[in-house]
Amino acid sequence: MTTSTIEQGISIDLIDTPCLLVDMNLVEKNLNKLFSRFRESNVRVRPHLKTVKSPEFAKMLLNAGAAGVCVAKVSEAEVMAEAGIEDILITTEMIGRPKLERLTKLIAAHRQVKVVIDSTVGAHAMQEAAKDAGLKLNVLIELNVGQNRAGVEPGESALNLANEISKQPNLSLIGVQGYEGHLQLLTDESERKRLCAEAMEKLMSTVSLLRKNGHKIDVITTGGTGTSEYCVAGGANEVQPGSFVFMDGAYNRAIGNRYENALTLVATVISKPAANRCVIDAGFKSLSTDSGNAELKSHPNITYRPAGDEHGILESTSGPLSLKIGDRVELIPSHIDTTVNLHDYYYCHRDGKIEHIWQLTARGKVQ
Repeated sequence: MTTSTIEQGISIDLIDTPCLLVDMNLVEKNLNKLFSRFRESNVRVRPHLKTVKSPEFAKMLLNAGAAGVCVAKVSEAEVMAEAGIEDILITTEMIGRPKLERLTKLIAAHRQVKVVIDSTVGAHAMQEAAKDAGLKLNVLIELNVGQNRAGVEPGESALNLANEISKQPNLSLIGVQGYEGHLQLLTDESERKRLCAEAMEKLMSTVSLLRKNGHKIDVITTGGTGTSEYCVAGGANEVQPGSFVFMDGAYNRAIGNRYENALTLVATVISKPAANRCVIDAGFKSLSTDSGNAELKSHPNITYRPAGDEHGILESTSGPLSLKIGDRVELIPSHIDTTVNLHDYYYCHRDGKIEHIWQLTARGKVQ
């Protein structure tokens, strides 16, 4: 049965493998859990769509209470804007004439798209692109709060950049972004909380400095699935969690069962060459391994490892496997973002019956 011939209401057991299976009951439970945490505060939730890569799930998030969305690339923003989603923050610096021309074309049609800057080079390039397009762009300064990836250093360096942005007639500074991504997966919660407080101190002290020097900073955006609550306690007024929608093995190890594993990869046993070893039809092309190997759902004594592009091996750590050729298994990806980027469709079900088949229209959008 091919994707185009699958009808609503059929059993998930009839879907070909490997495939991404999404339990919509659990997705809704995860959304309710997260949004209820912030509903009573003045904190905006702006989920990062690098996880779901789908306008349909983005709209679910907006309907649940999201104030807007984040994406990593202008190509992802194009997909979401085309689907009618307007309030978009692009969280990666935009450099280079082709990208900036693409960006200004997008913003000309969708004025709520916002971008981040972390250098005077970036500010000047953005100014020229905005001037050529006859636009005024809303920008945020990205700060390095400890991840040591992108971001200007907090304090005076950030102030110098803010001063330079204020000189650009086609740019409007509206806020700051400071992502503590290096803390998301720390398994020691007290250490994660402590280090997050340190990161937020860097962020908020810089916000105070900028405001003291006349800059209007309305948006203080930060946080991920593992840190958002601590960021709010530190003073942020907007958070960017993403993985909570589906969860994955790495976050399970870091924050436990705070959210449900709503997405699994379904695979089929295609060979059983030994009593304690099976081969399934899911390898590197189905499951990412940048955060470790996937885990077999409900089978703690069976391990998975990729054995090539299209093959994976299941091995028992406690005697012979009861699995037989033709059996189907569910695996929890170790890293959800990079795993979903390998697939074309979500097979969304409720109580074992297909409810939707949603295309990942923002997968592979790397520009």
